Amino acid sequence: MPPKVKITKEDIIQKALEIVRTNGEQALNARNIASALNCSTQPVFFNFATMEELRESVIKAAYGLYASFLQQEVENGKYPKYKSFGMAYIRFAGEEKELFKLLFMRDRTCENVSFAPDFDESVQMIMDSNGISREKAILIHTEMWMFVHGIGTMFATSFLTLEWEIVSSMLTDIYQGLRVRHMTENNENGCN
Repeated sequence: MPPKVKITKEDIIQKALEIVRTNGEQALNARNIASALNCSTQPVFFNFATMEELRESVIKAAYGLYASFLQQEVENGKYPKYKSFGMAYIRFAGEEKELFKLLFMRDRTCENVSFAPDFDESVQMIMDSNGISREKAILIHTEMWMFVHGIGTMFATSFLTLEWEIVSSMLTDIYQGLRVRHMTENNENGCN
């Protein structure tokens, strides 16, 4: 009798990530994972006390993939770093539609919502490049993120696709408009 193949926690997470990637979060269940791993549900529940625990592990793995999109876009060097973050977010939405929905379009009513891992770095970049307060930089970044998220949502739901040059131009226009508006407010407030 051949030895039993040991299915690891990481195997389960990766297979669950593939299931969500292909079929959406609604397909994430023990039976689908077991079928994809060609085993019973026993390894799933041996490694995870609950499906919620597994779901949280899948979300963490999806965030890791998202972080690699951010890193690739920055390393590409085509855009300034702050803009690269926005472009990567939209690219992730278009290329990883179901994972984007899992990370950024799920109901978070009962969750302790925290900002994305790149939030503080983004705010710091805005502060450094514009010489403004943290509060003002947070406002600019939040407004910018709302715009980027809207485009990302359209890509993730296949509502709309645009050429990357147009997306890039739109991000520049919005950022520059916000920057001018908030810098003008700073100057007007300083003169009173």
